Amino acid sequence: MNDDSQHIPMFPLNLLPLPGELVPLHIFEPRYRQLLSDMEEHDIQFGIYFNNEINAEKLGAYMRLESVIKKYPGGESDIVVSCNDIFSMSNLVRTFPSKLYPGGDVNFRNVSQLNFVSIELYELFAAYQKMRKISQLRATFTIFQIACEVNLNLHERYKFLTLPGDKQESFLVNRIKYQMYLLGQEVKSKDVFHLN
Repeated sequence: MNDDSQHIPMFPLNLLPLPGELVPLHIFEPRYRQLLSDMEEHDIQFGIYFNNEINAEKLGAYMRLESVIKKYPGGESDIVVSCNDIFSMSNLVRTFPSKLYPGGDVNFRNVSQLNFVSIELYELFAAYQKMRKISQLRATFTIFQIACEVNLNLHERYKFLTLPGDKQESFLVNRIKYQMYLLGQEVKSKDVFHLN
């Protein structure tokens, strides 16, 4: 563990949330029910470690509890958490000190959620949203807001987060152009096939 690392509660999952993204979770294991209790009582944050073989950089997302949607009689809960930062994990331990849930040593990336996109990307994203029949747009978008909207799969999310900041925008431009191509092909195929 280096001088800048912190030891945080950890929830390994095959998920890679992006900064600003809201994620629904169903909590049922006793160790994560204990974590939820600690989040409610002490307002602690936790890490979702991206538990996937592609995760060579050991990335994860730093999460905060936003709301508890439902509590079940058996102790299970449906919750919503939000991603505040991205981290690299150096060590995962089976249990956080005196707790049932795991912990990990992490270094935060301190990503800015106020990284607004260029006019080129904004206009391309607006055209993509129009193709999807979405007309109401914000005046500005951050890089992460757009990344959340273009349905990146886990491999694409991982690649996006491991790119240098100056390459992330061109990655999204290419992804949106590809999505627009697919939407265009879908429209063409509807014109070719007629229902009887």
